[in-house]
Amino acid sequence: MAIESKSIDYIAAHERHGRVIDQVPFWFLGNFQFFTIAIGFVGPSMGLGWGYTSLAGALGILFGTLFVAFHASQGVELGLPQMIQSRAQFGFRGVIIVLVGTLLTFIGFNVADTVLAAHGLRGILGWNENAVAICAALAAAFLALYGHDWLHRVFRWCFFLSMPFYTLLTLAIVFGQVPATHLSPGAFTWMAFAGQFAASASYNITYAPSVSDYSRYLPRDTRPRAIISAVFIGATSSAIWLISLGAWLATRLGASDGLVALHDAGNTLFAGFGVMLALTSVLALVATMGFNAYSGMLTIVTGLSSLFEITPTPRLRILAIAALTSTWLGLSFLVSTDSIALVFAVLTIMLYLLVPWTAVNLVDYFFVRRGRYAITHLFTPRGIYGAWGTRGLIAYCVGFASMLPFLVVPDLYTGPVARALGGVDIGWLVGLVASAVTYLWLSREFDPAQEAHAIAASEASLGIVPR
Repeated sequence: MAIESKSIDYIAAHERHGRVIDQVPFWFLGNFQFFTIAIGFVGPSMGLGWGYTSLAGALGILFGTLFVAFHASQGVELGLPQMIQSRAQFGFRGVIIVLVGTLLTFIGFNVADTVLAAHGLRGILGWNENAVAICAALAAAFLALYGHDWLHRVFRWCFFLSMPFYTLLTLAIVFGQVPATHLSPGAFTWMAFAGQFAASASYNITYAPSVSDYSRYLPRDTRPRAIISAVFIGATSSAIWLISLGAWLATRLGASDGLVALHDAGNTLFAGFGVMLALTSVLALVATMGFNAYSGMLTIVTGLSSLFEITPTPRLRILAIAALTSTWLGLSFLVSTDSIALVFAVLTIMLYLLVPWTAVNLVDYFFVRRGRYAITHLFTPRGIYGAWGTRGLIAYCVGFASMLPFLVVPDLYTGPVARALGGVDIGWLVGLVASAVTYLWLSREFDPAQEAHAIAASEASLGIVPR
């Protein structure tokens, strides 16, 4: 019940108390709120029907979650937060470049979540938007302060609370108890199908910089297949469900606001059910904001420790969370629902910043170093990974540059190739491949044996039993 004592520190064997089974509801709940429903509005907004939107959404989620799930095995093996591990590819100080994009992603998501929740509850219940925003921010901040175990605990509670409500609404729709008021069958186009696929894949890929943060307390002998499967099942099933639900609400009820759509559809069953459904979804959203605040705190502490010789104390943890909370809350007061598209544009930019990183990180872990790292060397610029990781930084820059002609940033910029493709966003996929191939090519002469002595010494100092 106490506040977590760890932040970016290594989690030793005797501190590993997590369970694989808890990963399923945790990652399920992460997508089990009305923000995900809005992803199902993308296809219909481009003229795509419910069936094809659901199919494209499912395929995109399955593809994007592959990267998230494989990152989870790194937390088990190394016992470290996700971005600390990236020092092996980008260097002790070079990782700052990636950390900036990661931090902006967490802030951007919490700004969007705060604005959507505050505006939705004002429209449904007449609550004051500023009061809702402040309460949501404080709740998320306290959840992040208490840390890993409390996040898992609250996510589990929200999972069991939310499931009956969404199940009842879905069954009501299936059996025709929610009458359609806006029939929009849509028409298939490859552009719309690809757009929905990209939006869905992008949605889950943005979890990649934080997934190890929540698997690092699992015992080191946890089978990789088990943790990968648990994260994959949890993160895909809820997202596929709610994207399909969102597509139905858009094509059958003409919905354009996820929270309002839940409220209105729920109230067709009986009075008050829509309010209960909406409030339950907001609670899950606030828990997800705590998730972003916690990983954002780890990102800040990682960045500061890369620049200065500091000790990750509880005081630093509190200051980092306070700074994060103040930032996203202040920004949310400046963003109106009329400019929420700008928030999504910012999140799109953040995706472009993160995709080259995930490619480099996974290639290094699974194909170059094959999960073998000198953990103690990740905490010093004088270790085997150095201050600046040339291979990783070059691969990252090549991947980012390759995306520029394909970029689609809503209302801001569309690259020349993207225009030729009708505005379909495949830039993230191009960057993924370019960064992965570049890093593999630059690592063609790398010999893992040259790091064997440092790894052995590191494991001995940490009391890790070699496998």
